[in-house]
Amino acid sequence: MIVRIAHLSDIHFGGENAAAVAAAGDLVRAGGFDLTVVSGDLTRFAEVSEFELADAWLAALPGPRMVTPGNHDAPYLAWAERIFAPFRRFERFVGPARLQTWRARGVGVVGVNTARGAQPRLNWSKGQISARQADEAAGWFQPDDRLRIVVVHHPLIEMIGGPMTARVWGGEQAAARLAEARVDLVLSGHIHAPFVWPYPHGDGRTWAVGAGTLSVRERGVPPGFNTIEVEDGTVRVTALAWTGSSYEPFRTWALERRPGRSSPERAMSERA
Repeated sequence: MIVRIAHLSDIHFGGENAAAVAAAGDLVRAGGFDLTVVSGDLTRFAEVSEFELADAWLAALPGPRMVTPGNHDAPYLAWAERIFAPFRRFERFVGPARLQTWRARGVGVVGVNTARGAQPRLNWSKGQISARQADEAAGWFQPDDRLRIVVVHHPLIEMIGGPMTARVWGGEQAAARLAEARVDLVLSGHIHAPFVWPYPHGDGRTWAVGAGTLSVRERGVPPGFNTIEVEDGTVRVTALAWTGSSYEPFRTWALERRPGRSSPERAMSERA
């Protein structure tokens, strides 16, 4: 096993499943992960008290960590702040909202904010990604990045049969741009259900990977999160489900990597 990533999402502090969140923290601390990703919606209403809970929980996890904002991380009731400074609280307690990056052992990961405080449609919870954001993410990767991962909150392409929609403005175009850049995985949350789905672009080996929720807002799937394990020719995504007392495998997907790419470990030795 070469690289291991924990992928969590939609914890919704203020409405979290306390036992599932505590057990997830224990598993991440004991799991020897190279990176922990949280793809948005740390809070329920972006209240300061909720961000304080999130901050304490994140601080107890081993580094490195990458956290992208979700639509629930913009203040729900403070309208002026939601419109003019929607992610000020997120940045105060968590970190940068616009772009996050991590690179190690031949793996490159970039986080992009698809949430908006306000937008010209009635449902502000839906996602949005600009061509500039997609270009910036695609252009960040380097030739030595043998595994390329983008993290967003909203799935850029709708999951067929999913429990809800994301309806991301610019999502189809961004998905095509990322596939063109040979991104391997696009990690997301938002719909509170795990899934793996290939983009219908490029060579068909850019995969949308969704994590479930650790909140009480279940949508037909138990609370849970994903682990991602990168071996020489395969990426294995396992959705873990909370049974009420422990996490058990819910479903596993084995994704074949693009031919011609060395493993991250080999790539590191090649550069040495």
